Amino acid sequence: MIKSIFIKNFTLIDKLHLNFDKRLNVITGETGSGKSIIIGAVDIVLGERASKEVIKTGEEKAFIEMVLEVDDKNILDFIKNNDIDLEFDNEIIISREITQNATKTRINGVLVTQSFMQELRHMLIDIHSQHQTYKYLNPKTHIHLLDNYGDSGHQQLIADYKEKYSQLLKLRNDYKNKTENLEATRSQIDFLKFQIEEIENAKITDINEYDELKKQREVIVNTESLKEVSYGGYYALYDSENSIISLLDSIERNLTKASNLDERLAPLAENIANSSISLKETADELRSYSENLETNAQLLEEIEERINLLDKLRRKYGSTLEQILENYEKYKSQLDEIEISDEKILELEKHIKQTEEETDKLAQKISENRQTLAMHLSKLVKQEIHSLEMPRADFKIEVNKTEKNQNGADEVEFLIITNPGEPFKPLSKIASGGEISRIMLALKSIFAKSDKINTVIFDEIDTGISGKASQAVAEELVKLSSDHQILCITHQPIIAAMGHKHFYVQKIQEENTTTVEVSTLSEEGRVKTLSWLAGGNLSEDSKNFAQKLLEQAREFKEQYN
Repeated sequence: MIKSIFIKNFTLIDKLHLNFDKRLNVITGETGSGKSIIIGAVDIVLGERASKEVIKTGEEKAFIEMVLEVDDKNILDFIKNNDIDLEFDNEIIISREITQNATKTRINGVLVTQSFMQELRHMLIDIHSQHQTYKYLNPKTHIHLLDNYGDSGHQQLIADYKEKYSQLLKLRNDYKNKTENLEATRSQIDFLKFQIEEIENAKITDINEYDELKKQREVIVNTESLKEVSYGGYYALYDSENSIISLLDSIERNLTKASNLDERLAPLAENIANSSISLKETADELRSYSENLETNAQLLEEIEERINLLDKLRRKYGSTLEQILENYEKYKSQLDEIEISDEKILELEKHIKQTEEETDKLAQKISENRQTLAMHLSKLVKQEIHSLEMPRADFKIEVNKTEKNQNGADEVEFLIITNPGEPFKPLSKIASGGEISRIMLALKSIFAKSDKINTVIFDEIDTGISGKASQAVAEELVKLSSDHQILCITHQPIIAAMGHKHFYVQKIQEENTTTVEVSTLSEEGRVKTLSWLAGGNLSEDSKNFAQKLLEQAREFKEQYN
């Protein structure tokens, strides 16, 4: 319940402090006086979007502070779980500061987000405005209104269904992606297998093979030249008339003879003898190398084929044999990692079918619940609108089957007959503003009783009604206020008279300024205001009428104190 509200520099309000009754609070004033500003302030402090335009002209910031008494343990726990201390047990203070650049909302001094406030507001207060009327007239909202009337068991069914339906959508999307990519994946598998097989068939065992083959090829291609060079070396060393070895042998013999004269030449002669022996061995190797060299066309062809194969692999899979083998291992890993298969598709199809069956069962149970809820709620609404001076009206909630969606497998629409002999029509087809107002009040009254929201605000619920209908609406508001706090903007004296507290709004226009002031009316003030509402003047007749309204209101309210 709202205990009080403090407003400063908000639109046309300089400074305002109001204390509310826990029952029916009525707000009256001339058309355009600013009555809805108070409701707007409540709306904004509870998280509604606010722009700098709400700051009173000439001021730097607007400020709204609201004190609420909260008895619901779930709401208190919700607040505590967001690290907000409750200094006074069940009392919370919500404030909102709007500057030129930003807005800040606090609960008990702790800064909170707008998303948090949006969630909290739906637990605290229900505001019925013209916008809300459109919401109730929109068939898309009817299924949610009906579901909200259900008990905790029904709510759990809906939660279970939504979770299961979400799983189903995910599975279907998974299946779609996998089947759409199946052919592409199969092509990828085939390509990987081809790459792996191509490298495997090359039978690469030595990462140096390519370089060795190129060396072998060079030898075979240059056989004649190598023969010429190697045999020339042999000839010069050993086979020519003046070969190097024969000259060395001659020198060695002469030095040996001379060593008899000077023994210091003996080791030198020995060195030359050893060199001669080494060169003879080299000459033999050169002769053997030359004799064994031959042009092997077949071997050259085999080497060329092997080099061409390796060059092909190098162009495709890496510049070196080492890189080719690394990519080979990578391709095998990629092939191992690909999970898609016909078996997995079949497994996914089975899972989808199972989830569909589970979703269908939940949807069917929800549908059965909705049929029961629709019958019960239709009866209650019919009773309510009859009590609101629409005795011949009829109301029903139609629940029809539809394709499964996130809300189940039903379409829900509120239908009404306002004139006997006519068929049921959607609420949006109601022509009379007065009929709409009463139907909205009936719906609000029922839904308010079923939920745990303590405060309900009606912004001109009396549009288009008068006489007995006004009396019925007034009495309904009193009944509702026996267990709910009500704030109601009204133009009807009969409704205003029923208020447990009466606020009067007036616009004060001076030379350069316009302000809105709100006063809490005394008994005398109420008589005067009701007189104006009833007849537009302060005649004795209008005063007597006002006093009579207040007396009748007191007698009626005593039944619900």
